[in-house]
Amino acid sequence: MAVRHKLIRRSTEAVWAVLSDGERYDRWVVGTADSHPAKGRWPEVGSTIAYRVRIGPFELDNETVVRRCEAPRVLELEIDSGHLGTARVAFDVRPWGDDTLLIVDEHPLRGAGAALHNAALDVVIQLRHRAMLNRLAEVCEDGES
Repeated sequence: MAVRHKLIRRSTEAVWAVLSDGERYDRWVVGTADSHPAKGRWPEVGSTIAYRVRIGPFELDNETVVRRCEAPRVLELEIDSGHLGTARVAFDVRPWGDDTLLIVDEHPLRGAGAALHNAALDVVIQLRHRAMLNRLAEVCEDGES
């Protein structure tokens, strides 16, 4: 399990506005492109966003499903990466004075990612989370919300 946090210098409402915008995931989720709501009304439980993942010369079309949503504090997603399996990613949005403490918790659920999960994979996830949270903070703090 990989858990990481970031203090974002914006209100919880501003951070939630970015998390709840399925068309802007490609601005802050590392490796994604062309995100858009696919089913339902994002981020209602059961709704999905579709996006493309680029890894070098390879492109994969993936989907993310909302499994739990308690606006504006909790968003839990199941990332479907096809043959690689699925992972749970949970965002805990906490007020921290005038700012927001955002905690992200990710772990593999099914497929190859779950079968091969180990401490080395968690290190890679931590590095990706650091970049993702920095990008998310920039989107929030630059007033793009």
